[in-house]
Amino acid sequence: MIQKIISSTVKTVYRVTCIKFKEDKTYRLIPGTLIALSMSYCTVAAKSLTVNKFMADTVTDLKTLESRPNDMKTIMELMIMDIQAEFCRALEKEEPEKKFQVDRWLRPEGGGGVTCVMQEGEVFDKAGVNVSVVHGNLPPRAIDQMRARGKNFKGGQVLPFFAAGVSAVIHPRNPYVPTIHFNYRYFEVTLPDNTIEWWFGGGTDLTPYYLNEEDAVHFHRSLKNACDQHDKTYYPKFKRWCDDYFNIPHRGERRGVGGIFFDDLDTPSTFNFVKSCAKAVIPSYIPLVQKHKNDVYSDKEREWQLLRRGRYVEFNLIYDRGTKFGLYTPGARYESILMSLPLSANWKYMHNPDSNTREGKLTEVLRNPRDWIKID
Repeated sequence: MIQKIISSTVKTVYRVTCIKFKEDKTYRLIPGTLIALSMSYCTVAAKSLTVNKFMADTVTDLKTLESRPNDMKTIMELMIMDIQAEFCRALEKEEPEKKFQVDRWLRPEGGGGVTCVMQEGEVFDKAGVNVSVVHGNLPPRAIDQMRARGKNFKGGQVLPFFAAGVSAVIHPRNPYVPTIHFNYRYFEVTLPDNTIEWWFGGGTDLTPYYLNEEDAVHFHRSLKNACDQHDKTYYPKFKRWCDDYFNIPHRGERRGVGGIFFDDLDTPSTFNFVKSCAKAVIPSYIPLVQKHKNDVYSDKEREWQLLRRGRYVEFNLIYDRGTKFGLYTPGARYESILMSLPLSANWKYMHNPDSNTREGKLTEVLRNPRDWIKID
């Protein structure tokens, strides 16, 4: 079955819904029409993707996308545009009086992005869903960030790069609705000998303000199901990595109840895994929004929520290496990089909730991460 994925007034690109085609082959049907059969598109039946379903035009022009249909740069851009649109539409259904402000931007140094933000709603204080597809040259400071992660790049170099990713942070109004963050990205670096190093990274994590164990189990089970489709060792490994990564050392606590986090994956099947994880965001989170968005809360619960948001800000600005990398990249778009920050947050001096309160019980879990579901 052939399905349209990109359409313009002149050209059309199609994809085959298939099960058993060989990997990475391109088939020409008629002049100006290509079918891209990548690993990602041939392992499962694929849904139609059309440009008018995206929140904005693709960052890369259609002619370029058509010219490289089985290139991972094209495959990744189409996937993240699809994920962005699906998640934005799902959030808008919960916030009927608000729509996303869509900001498509271009970067003089190469590439650009689509930033979607919805603010001051009845359900969401701030919801940001961002796509970026950028390329250019990495300066030494950005390369140093990669070297700190174990990448074997020499200092003092300027390296050509390509990066594409989708990221989102949702800050709800009701303290009983948790915040969610996810980010899935692909990176290429061209070394001086013209070889290319590439890898994927990402993850999804949950930050509740009041602990609901049923919610935490549902969230983690959704992520485990996505991981188990590809490798049953992934969830326990990436769950631990998430707990370790989203750590605020100076507070001695995690940012939330975790999820999954991974980086530097470079096996041929990684894209399929990344896509499964990205597709798991809506079923892992939207039921929690629907469950709690109308819960009754007081000023006390709201004040605690704002204090916890302060911790969120601390992690993002001090420790998050994605934020640091973005700020060190030439032509950095600060509005998009800092979209993860809430509209409002509080810091109270030496605040420490009583251990017998609901606030104290959440703090205990943040200091001592739990295993929320049984590992087979």
